[in-house]
Amino acid sequence: MGRLLLISDDLSRTERLVHFLGPDPCCTVQDLYDDAVPLGLPDLIVGDVARLTSEAMMRLRRMLEPRRAAGAPFLFLAHGSVARAEAQARLLDPTDILPALIVPERLLARIDRLQEVGGSAVAARMADEARQFFDRTFFSDQIVTPELASTGTGLIARAMLHCGIRDWLRAVQRFDEGTHRHCLIVTGLAAAFATKLGFVDLDSYRLTKAALLHDVGKTRISAAILNKPGRLTDEQMAVMRTHAALGYDMLVDSGFSPEMLQVVRSHHEMLDGSGYPDGLQAPEIPDLVRLVTICDIYGALIEPRPYRAQMSGAEAYGIVQSMTGRLDADLVAAFRPIMTAFDPAGAPNS
Repeated sequence: MGRLLLISDDLSRTERLVHFLGPDPCCTVQDLYDDAVPLGLPDLIVGDVARLTSEAMMRLRRMLEPRRAAGAPFLFLAHGSVARAEAQARLLDPTDILPALIVPERLLARIDRLQEVGGSAVAARMADEARQFFDRTFFSDQIVTPELASTGTGLIARAMLHCGIRDWLRAVQRFDEGTHRHCLIVTGLAAAFATKLGFVDLDSYRLTKAALLHDVGKTRISAAILNKPGRLTDEQMAVMRTHAALGYDMLVDSGFSPEMLQVVRSHHEMLDGSGYPDGLQAPEIPDLVRLVTICDIYGALIEPRPYRAQMSGAEAYGIVQSMTGRLDADLVAAFRPIMTAFDPAGAPNS
């Protein structure tokens, strides 16, 4: 269950409701008449208010406005005369209305469904914001600076916090622009990977930012090659492979740290020396590059391409696992929970 915000005019009654929701639900109960502002953005708001006076309506609107604007659905529980309470509640534009005395199992099922819909809506909105950021920053004449990269990093980090990797990937995969889609997928995977690895905030930020920048050189590749509806010829592939060095050249004098520059240049390097552009060996490839490389390969495999069907998470992870000697085996194993979060039905048994 995701994060619930329950707004109540009777805390003891609402605490009993929390008890029905099961052990350790991620719930915040907010007293309607307490002027303290609830922190954070919930996945779902539940209104458990029996007396819809004019003051109660005013307070509900004030609490709901910023959270509804962020995409959280609102479920209202109607007390007493359901017809009258429903008529009043409609003025608050709830996503759904249920009787307060509903069977707990039905309530749980409806909460799960609303959270699924709400998470998808938040993901779609945040993904669209990130796509617009890419257009303004990477696909224009604007110089890419560390400050701009930090803005994009923050956008995607917040998306991972509010909607999770599964909804994020589903939202981004709807985009038509292949380069936008791939960069947003890889950055989302990196942010989720950092969380699973238990990175502190600074290290999580570094990995997310590195993933955001990794393919910046593709903005200097011909659109005819980038958007070709089929496999590239050998000559076209040779041009495409220049994007890593081109990205490095774009950023090298723009104030980026050496570790960010190395990710941009070296994210196609392999531990056995078979990668490009420099044919680096394992000792020359730092962990930050290794992490982004795994996200990059997996992200490419789960994307739809004109010349092949989109792979399931399990199929893509199987290919990543098979790259023994080329990718860091310990990090590949650590990536498995990300695959499971994206594609739980396809998680391998071993």
